[in-house]
Amino acid sequence: GCPRDWDGLTCWPRATFGEVVQIPCPRFLEEFTNNHGSFLQRNCTQEAYWSEPFPPYTIACGFDEGSTKGPEDQKSYYSAFWRVYTAGYAASVTSLVTALIVFAAFRKFHCTRNYIHMHLFVSFILRAIAVFTKDAVLFADESMDHCLMSTVTCKAAVAFFQFSVLANFFWLLIEGIYLQTLLLLTFVSNKQFVWWFIFTGWGAPAAVLCAWVLTRIHQQNTGCWDDDENGVMLWIIKGPILLTVLINFIIFINVIRILVHKLKSQEGGGSHSSHFVRLAKSTLLLIPLFGVHYIVFAFFPESTGLEARLYIELGLGSFQGFVVALLYCFSNAEVQTELKKQLCKWQYQEYLTFTHKPGTLSRENSPVNYVTQLSLLEKISPKRKTSVYQNGVTTV
Repeated sequence: GCPRDWDGLTCWPRATFGEVVQIPCPRFLEEFTNNHGSFLQRNCTQEAYWSEPFPPYTIACGFDEGSTKGPEDQKSYYSAFWRVYTAGYAASVTSLVTALIVFAAFRKFHCTRNYIHMHLFVSFILRAIAVFTKDAVLFADESMDHCLMSTVTCKAAVAFFQFSVLANFFWLLIEGIYLQTLLLLTFVSNKQFVWWFIFTGWGAPAAVLCAWVLTRIHQQNTGCWDDDENGVMLWIIKGPILLTVLINFIIFINVIRILVHKLKSQEGGGSHSSHFVRLAKSTLLLIPLFGVHYIVFAFFPESTGLEARLYIELGLGSFQGFVVALLYCFSNAEVQTELKKQLCKWQYQEYLTFTHKPGTLSRENSPVNYVTQLSLLEKISPKRKTSVYQNGVTTV
């Protein structure tokens, strides 16, 4: 018969001589054209060759014959989008690593709030690395046969990607819980909560991933574990993510409510414009920290608004780490002040090192220093210049 065949767009299963195989259009084409329920057919000929797909992809999957947007155009579209989110994740990794170094290098920033920020930064870095790893393993070679590809390496890459996504959402949730705790409790024991936060932020995603991997191995151990999943396995990953998004959204609304109440009580009927500006600033700062933008598509099916989902979850989501590092590290006034102080300290140390070099003239014996003293004396007291020359007094 005919072996399994990868035609560059979809995988055709093994067939016997004379058998006609029917499969649905590739999912990404259906989502882009909004044409669902269409099928393609191929015949396994007596010569053990596959026939061409009929009807052709352009017709079966909903492309107009006169349209220029065929499968190759969609391929170039996704390729351009790949470049966008690759640049976004690269910018995020660079900024997040720098922010981690800043928080770790200065003892002044060693506190529970920044420890949680640092763990969130690490989760964003892992997510970016997982995306790069998955792309490199699964999509680097365009001639790769995705029908036969089922290696430990590609499965590990997909599993690592799932873990990084789970960890990222759980640390976004912890950021929301910690801020809620600070606003509601007047006294918080940092040591009491920080280890619970760390255990939840990394332990919960690991537990969910183990359940997903075991279910995959025993029920659907096919391909690289990146194919369409049945309901149970899909919700093992998606369920906890939706739960974290929902809880964070509730916390976000409650935090905004508390901020409105606090701002009103502080201003006591003052300027409404100032109150609105401060509230808007706080809200905009909390959106990337809590991941509130994920609520847009959180409870919709995967087939809903694919193009908009790509822009929000991949396009904007790839830059989320960069925005978080910018807002909570580089734009922080305390961080900027400390960096300026350290820069001045380094400059002063370099100056001292230069002036104490063995070959450098001392301040007392330097003729340049003598001229400089006279110049300063003239600028400070012009009248004294005349008296100095009249009395024959020198500064040596």
